[in-house]
Amino acid sequence: MILKNAKLYGQKGLWSIEIKEGEISRIIPADQPISINDKVIDLTGKIVLPPFIEPHIHLDYVLTAGTPRWNQSGTLFEGIQCWSERKLVVKETKEDIKNRALKALKMQMKHGVQYVRTHVDTTDPSLLGLQALLEVKEEVKSWMDVQIVAFPQEGIYAYPKGDELLEEALIMGADVVGGIPHYEFTREDGVQSVKKSFELAYKYGKMVDIHCDEIDDEQSRFLEVVAAEAYKLGMGELVTASHTTAMGSYNDAYTYKLFKLLKQSNINFVSLPKANLHLQGRFDSYPKRRGLTRVKELLQSDINVCFGLDSIMDPWYPLGNGDLLRVVEVGLHACQMTGYNDIVTALNLITVNGAKTLNMKESYGLTVGNQANLVVLDTDSEYEAIRCQSSILYSIRNGEVLVETIPAEVKVNIPTFTK
Repeated sequence: MILKNAKLYGQKGLWSIEIKEGEISRIIPADQPISINDKVIDLTGKIVLPPFIEPHIHLDYVLTAGTPRWNQSGTLFEGIQCWSERKLVVKETKEDIKNRALKALKMQMKHGVQYVRTHVDTTDPSLLGLQALLEVKEEVKSWMDVQIVAFPQEGIYAYPKGDELLEEALIMGADVVGGIPHYEFTREDGVQSVKKSFELAYKYGKMVDIHCDEIDDEQSRFLEVVAAEAYKLGMGELVTASHTTAMGSYNDAYTYKLFKLLKQSNINFVSLPKANLHLQGRFDSYPKRRGLTRVKELLQSDINVCFGLDSIMDPWYPLGNGDLLRVVEVGLHACQMTGYNDIVTALNLITVNGAKTLNMKESYGLTVGNQANLVVLDTDSEYEAIRCQSSILYSIRNGEVLVETIPAEVKVNIPTFTK
């Protein structure tokens, strides 16, 4: 296969991308000769870039909103309570969980996603969700790479034997160790839970991804604990702090000190703009906080940040369809990142930055020798891709077309009036 007249994301000029045996074999200027024996797709200047990456979603929760009840307050804590109640009254089978997860993954695939990191609740003695997602990971590997985070939703120490279940999940095959220190009973338990996550990651050779300070409390400061542990152990590139919404409420003097540690630690950040705009600020009257971490300032400090969706119709977020471009648009507005340079580089937030977070930098990207995994947007402009929310023309995996979109044809008839 040859993709002719391709505009490479962030670059000038037009190129031809030659794909052989599932790999990118050559990238050459479009005016150079190409093989006439290959299938040729003329992209007419459309943007080609690596596939989108979903760095943070809960596939065991998807499509469960409203059972056993709706989250009426919209708070994180009522969402956790709804989920806890659901586990008591809804006797789901492994097949039920798998079917919901597969539906969500297909939604994401349609929107150009080929890499997903999913958190899976381990505060369940049966670990049924983990069993289901381990099977899903294997079943979809031809069209989607999935990383699984063992996530103690109700706490490592706040839930009975939560630490033992977390370790069992890692033995079963989870890729990443999770945590939720701000949900533990005390500050001391929260600090200990972070240390436990790192202890298990070191023991089993896993990455770390902590739900960290997802609260509007300016005194919730577990991020410093995560960053300090990552720095001391030299694990920064393997560590992710997700949410960190409390940082939006920290005073600037403390944040100045914190950023020095964050930079030294080399950890990654995941921001979930749509979900946290929905969840945070619920206890405020007015003015209401935006409830997001300091994305703009982190990026300006050369600290890695990516965007994710978090939820698709679950107790924490009642909407969502797997479209990360919509997440980017919302995030740029919420973070006041609507300068031109912010806009034309915004796709980094769901591509290369996510690849760094998932620790897959070497295998990801439009590089000769890499697997031919890529997407084509229906635009020739990075700016227009964001402004117009361009559709995915093609999603290609190992040189095979996964998704092809036929753009709608819209006819506009402007009436003329005569007196």
